[in-house]
Amino acid sequence: MSKTLSKRPQWQQNLYVLWFGCFMAGMGFSLVLPFMSLYIDTLGNFSHIQLNFWSGLTYAATYLVTAVISPWWGRLADRKGRKLMLLRASAGMAIVMGAMAFVTNVYQLVALRTLQGVFSGFISNANALIATSAPRAKSGQALGTLSTGSVTGMMIGPLLGGTIAGLFGYRVTFLITGSLLAAGFFLCLFFVHETFQPQAKKQQQPVGVIMHQLPYPHLIIGMFVTTMIIMAANNSISPILSLFVRQLMHNQGNVPLISGIVAALPGIATLIAAPQFGKLGDHIGTQRILLLGLLLATLIYLPQGFVQNVWQLAFLRIVVGISDAALLPAVQTLLAKYAPHTVAGRLFSYNQSFQSIGQVAGPLIGSSISGFFGYSGVFFATALLELVNLIWVWYSTQPLRQKNK
Repeated sequence: MSKTLSKRPQWQQNLYVLWFGCFMAGMGFSLVLPFMSLYIDTLGNFSHIQLNFWSGLTYAATYLVTAVISPWWGRLADRKGRKLMLLRASAGMAIVMGAMAFVTNVYQLVALRTLQGVFSGFISNANALIATSAPRAKSGQALGTLSTGSVTGMMIGPLLGGTIAGLFGYRVTFLITGSLLAAGFFLCLFFVHETFQPQAKKQQQPVGVIMHQLPYPHLIIGMFVTTMIIMAANNSISPILSLFVRQLMHNQGNVPLISGIVAALPGIATLIAAPQFGKLGDHIGTQRILLLGLLLATLIYLPQGFVQNVWQLAFLRIVVGISDAALLPAVQTLLAKYAPHTVAGRLFSYNQSFQSIGQVAGPLIGSSISGFFGYSGVFFATALLELVNLIWVWYSTQPLRQKNK
């Protein structure tokens, strides 16, 4: 493997290794989610309300802490280098995930999920490292390819996690996940190389000063907000998807299996389409790809509220995956193209903070709307959210359109 990688340009070697690392990180975050509530139920004698409360808190703790602490890790990455942050994140996640196998009460589990948020930042620093090392002419394609790593991991994670938990139990699943994350640590240690000039703390300018120096500061801020809305829209469906599938199947057949397949379909489509959109964006403009993706997302969520069977839903979810392939990778590419390399770590970490906020807000939005307007209402509300995002991006990218006239 070492000889094969050494024949490639350094940025390509980093890309392939970090793709696998992002795959491990994505899978590490999603592997345990299908049975987290069931695992919590084994840690005490909870009522239905208590179980829902602890499940929600356990899920949200990681993302809430990630949203707060990511900017701090970003500043450190710009001072010490992104590879060091990759090693810190992968080692921390491996240890914390493995430790979850040994908890004896829900308080310990919530504490470890909180600590998992502290050790976040692998994917954002992987993006920053590739963004600062890949040639600008190929940055869209490179970041599009990298994004498929975490998407694939998140897609496979729930299916693999449910299978392992069914065969070997919940605790073994945490140990296996920790081992996979440890493998990502050693791959980064030996095969990722970064040319980085350390920057003294006193040399770092405040973010406010940096934003004023950027050629398109409103574009960068716009991409942060866009990331949050994208993640909120994507995750708004998560709480109700399996319940909606059960309703469409009239509570007959293998609902868990079909739900898992329907949940995985967008990821498969994104895996195939993201590198192609990245390559196309390098030629016609990444902002155009982003706008087209949001337009497609707006149009494709509406008919999902009218489906009559699970196969119609499955087809439309594939198209959702195609639209997803044009969204986050495009945002990351715009950040890479219009921000100095010296502050890439901070900007990508801020983007991760907004992403985490969206990951918390999305399920809350979906659960609330489904309670009042039913499952179809969630799809209609998500379409409206995508439309708002489309309008927002249209105004945020206006300086780029004026530049190209």
